[in-house]
Amino acid sequence: MEPHKDATSEELLALILTSLDDDKAEEIVQIDLRGKTSIADYMVICSGRSSRQVSAIAEKLSERIKSDLGRSCKMEGKETGDWVLIDTGDVIVHVFRPEVREFYQLEKMWLPTEAAASRV
Repeated sequence: MEPHKDATSEELLALILTSLDDDKAEEIVQIDLRGKTSIADYMVICSGRSSRQVSAIAEKLSERIKSDLGRSCKMEGKETGDWVLIDTGDVIVHVFRPEVREFYQLEKMWLPTEAAASRV
């Protein structure tokens, strides 16, 4: 199969959300960053139940993006599994252990109200 390198940010987001759901990520939140910052079009934040699950969710997501879209992702934090950041280019994904997510509260930084988040 020919890799689809020029996937739109929406197609990439859909693949990411499906992958996270398939791997039982919890409390998945997507944030539309268009017009707010130039770092990415979307941010996705989710939780895994343990360090091992956080690392596994991130690894599987990276593998799916590579196999389905032919894109390589930059990943940081997989070794510890507390907070893994996956930079796919158009979408930034944060996978947290629940305690670490609660501590950093990234959603509050990017969302003025909870109503602005679209929860999956």
